[in-house]
Amino acid sequence: MNDYRFSLNGADLVALPSGALWWPDQALAVVSDLHLGKSERMARRGGAMLPPYEVRETLERLEAVLDTSCARKVVCLGDTFDDLDAMDNLREDEALWLTRLMAGREWVWIEGNHDPGPTAFGGAHLAEMAMGPLTFRHIAAPDAGPGEVSGHYHPKMRFGAGSHRAFLLDERRVILPAFGTFTGGLRHSDAALAGLMQPPARAILTGKRALAVPLPCGDQADSRASTA
Repeated sequence: MNDYRFSLNGADLVALPSGALWWPDQALAVVSDLHLGKSERMARRGGAMLPPYEVRETLERLEAVLDTSCARKVVCLGDTFDDLDAMDNLREDEALWLTRLMAGREWVWIEGNHDPGPTAFGGAHLAEMAMGPLTFRHIAAPDAGPGEVSGHYHPKMRFGAGSHRAFLLDERRVILPAFGTFTGGLRHSDAALAGLMQPPARAILTGKRALAVPLPCGDQADSRASTA
């Protein structure tokens, strides 16, 4: 098996190698931090020029997750768009592609710090959402009860010769990796993440397969990476 199965507050979940989370009992796929339109937003604001294919590549990977899982419900955990103007400035074919992915599915947009307003694509737009034993929000709450599912931090972990996007998992919460093509990342040992995860905690590395490794105890905080 290339995925990693675990239980969180009584919910049986699957971390997929793509960085998406799957809840089989609910036919629910969860993704976070797609940051669609990042290349357009950076060009608009005079930043570094990025290749313009990031929306297409991200939507291709999202479509593969939804088709393979036969998901009937989707939760986007915030920062789906790099900002609200980036949402409005999607090319027509990209906007139609996203609309097609939504067709026939229950779709929930969780409010992110990059996209705090409602989307033009229908579905439900919520600050956070409780579903059974789980609570979905964009940014992890330090005092959250068990069953929290969040994103925002774009966690990564160096393992072997490379750096991998990673889920971070402990007994109370799971933090999803960024799903978008051109998203940065925050090291698992950064103070912002180390303060949230309680031992025993695991990182679930993404890539060709979802690989669980223990989070080292006593890591020195490292804030050299960013979630920009």
